[in-house]
Amino acid sequence: MKKLMLIGLATTLQALTLTAQEKKKEDLESIKAMCGCYEVRFNFAETFNNAKDSTYQPSKVKQVGALEWVQLVEDKPEKVVMQHLLIANDTMIIKHWRQDWLYENTDLYQFYKDKTWKYTSLDNKDVKGQWTQKVFQVDDSPRYEGTATWLHVDGKDYWVNTTDAPLPRREHTVRDDYNVMKRRNIHAITGYGWLHEQDNDKIVRDDDGKDFVLAQEKGYDTYTKVDDTKCKAAQDWWKENQAFWEVVRNKWQRLFNENKDIHLKKSVDNKPLFAHLFGMPPNSSKKDIEAVIDSFIAEE
Repeated sequence: MKKLMLIGLATTLQALTLTAQEKKKEDLESIKAMCGCYEVRFNFAETFNNAKDSTYQPSKVKQVGALEWVQLVEDKPEKVVMQHLLIANDTMIIKHWRQDWLYENTDLYQFYKDKTWKYTSLDNKDVKGQWTQKVFQVDDSPRYEGTATWLHVDGKDYWVNTTDAPLPRREHTVRDDYNVMKRRNIHAITGYGWLHEQDNDKIVRDDDGKDFVLAQEKGYDTYTKVDDTKCKAAQDWWKENQAFWEVVRNKWQRLFNENKDIHLKKSVDNKPLFAHLFGMPPNSSKKDIEAVIDSFIAEE
């Protein structure tokens, strides 16, 4: 009887293992489905505000289109790296945001405020079967991170997470009345490509960590798949520049591996980090690239 119970337990564990492996395979398929060439439509509209000042001016509705190539940079069972490249015209490529997906990751850098990210370590049991999405700025510095489970139900494939982030580029150059954006991100694979839907709180966070929700907005970014040949200019650009950005990623990763809070300077020599890096030639030395990044690390 005991032998039969052990055999039954082993069979059940094997079935559960196979189910977990199949689920992980579905997750990876959904994540990598976001790669390729897309016609993107970015849509943002402020929906509500709680401003106490009657002179408050809501952000204008933003609707803009672009052609974007999502390059698969790293493809491993536990980690997928994807680089977004905007195609402004046939000759102008803009390195856009980057997203990394890590399986059952326990190390996160969570945005606090004022260009500060706090290191957080999670328990293994809290991330079982989950994927962390790590989103990076155009210069590969941290932006926001969150962990959640990919869901595959009722013919839908999606991932949902809420986390704090810095102001987006469309806001930080024109707004200074809030300093944190709490983002509810939904990544959904669709018949036309994929959707990045957002429900965002614009938060004023004081030095004691107390939050006031100034306003809310809706984001709806559609990625419509088109033939990869339309993004050839971005593919060629990446071949010429990928070695440079690999050095940048590796430098940041060594800093992240220290598992310490990170605080960055807004500028050095009156220029932000991305301006320094974008202005360097692709064949710049590892020493020179790393020195630029080091110059932006603020001492505690």
